[in-house]
Amino acid sequence: MNDASRTKSEAYKEAAVDFFNSASEHAEAGDLQASAALILKALDQERRARGVGPQVLQLIKPR
Repeated sequence: MNDASRTKSEAYKEAAVDFFNSASEHAEAGDLQASAALILKALDQERRARGVGPQVLQLIKPR
């Protein structure tokens, strides 16, 4: 993974942590709906972090 991809992946991971922390605060305050929405946003950021980097579209070329 090159530096640009690593930086982008780290940014997504940091955003996920921020969303999870906010979700925890909302849950402790009793706002479960906002907490659930923030958890979904955090999971999306984690998914994006895993998808950063080179993508191999066709490993086996048809003949």
